Amino acid sequence: MIQDIFPSKIDIAFKDIKAKTCDFIMYFNQKGEILAKAENGTILFPTAKNSPDPEETIYLFSIDEKRYFLAMTQNEIELAGFEYQGLRELRGKCVNAALFTAFTAYHLWHWYMENRFCGKCAEKLDFSKTERALVCKKCGNTIYPRINPAVIVAVTKGDSLLVTRYRNGYNHNALVAGFTEIGETFEETVAREVMEETGIKVKNIRYYKSQPWGIAQDILVGYFCEAEGDDEIRMDENELKYAQWVPRDEITLQPDSISLTNEMMKVFKEGKDPFIK
Repeated sequence: MIQDIFPSKIDIAFKDIKAKTCDFIMYFNQKGEILAKAENGTILFPTAKNSPDPEETIYLFSIDEKRYFLAMTQNEIELAGFEYQGLRELRGKCVNAALFTAFTAYHLWHWYMENRFCGKCAEKLDFSKTERALVCKKCGNTIYPRINPAVIVAVTKGDSLLVTRYRNGYNHNALVAGFTEIGETFEETVAREVMEETGIKVKNIRYYKSQPWGIAQDILVGYFCEAEGDDEIRMDENELKYAQWVPRDEITLQPDSISLTNEMMKVFKEGKDPFIK
């Protein structure tokens, strides 16, 4: 999956530090495209040494000994060999730690850009000097990064898996998915989303694995479960354009291996039981 960057390791802990010439600067434009160079199957980003001096930067995170900073501007800059590219475009060019870097940087960029003014008093927000937060000096309001919890659900029926495709957006096979509502557990979300999207009642809900998904500011939580009783699919046509029980040997996987959804489909397709060690 996209966050599986071993032996590299991300350090997301907040630091109030300034960029040095060897540090990477992440530039985003108003459309959320990132300034990057894709070559030889990897992605390169500008360093402070070879890029224009941004008006303001803030530390994002480190991967191993490499430090990444965000340029707090949406004005496009020109830099030889680099161009602004969408994250979905980069996803088709590269699957490695650099893509995870871009997704995570986008998550934080999106949050900073959406939270420039206080929602309580409309005063301009300042960067906290002690934690990853934005602070209003006028009323004391503190805003933390937004993370949307959502479930990915592999519903099984014997040797078949409930495979879906979204009505809009991503055009490859997927699983039932949805966001957790206020006052709801993840397990309750699983049961509700499966019922709403496909009309299937489920049992034996088991946690599998989680995944950060910065392109949508989500944390995805994967579950396996089994159909209970009536297995007739009553698809929500507003959400989905396809929902079928597919035998494991006929499952078509997604074109890349970065998503939790694809890994869960692959686990079932290969007949592996993730709950037996």
